[in-house]
Amino acid sequence: MSALMNRGNLFDDFFRDVAPGFYVKPLHGEPLPTPEKIKVDVKESDQMYTVQAEVPGVAKDDIHVALDGNIVTLRAEVKQQDSQAKDEKVLRTERYYGAVSRSFQLPMEIDQSQAKAKYDNGVLTLTLPKKLSGGSQRLVID
Repeated sequence: MSALMNRGNLFDDFFRDVAPGFYVKPLHGEPLPTPEKIKVDVKESDQMYTVQAEVPGVAKDDIHVALDGNIVTLRAEVKQQDSQAKDEKVLRTERYYGAVSRSFQLPMEIDQSQAKAKYDNGVLTLTLPKKLSGGSQRLVID
């Protein structure tokens, strides 16, 4: 897979050198985020997991969290568009739309009814209580 990515870079470099006028670099510094760009910190205590995920530049309504047993899935819809002033001539306009998601597995199941999520300044914080079983039970031997 990485070989394919390198080939793409070679073609980009070729066209950038041979025909620089035809190669237009995007105005945005970064392309659409990839799953590994959602940086995640997971902390564990006796009662819960705390997950902090960096999702900058995404509106709160465009972030979706799914919990399935001990699997957590984070999904963010990315919508970027360029703005233009009233008296400007548009030479080029770019819009990026897409979604990025990331899933990971925790050691124990999560109590979904008690889970909470908060989004502040580009950081999503999940409070995920562990689903505690009734504990072990000793059997009486007759």
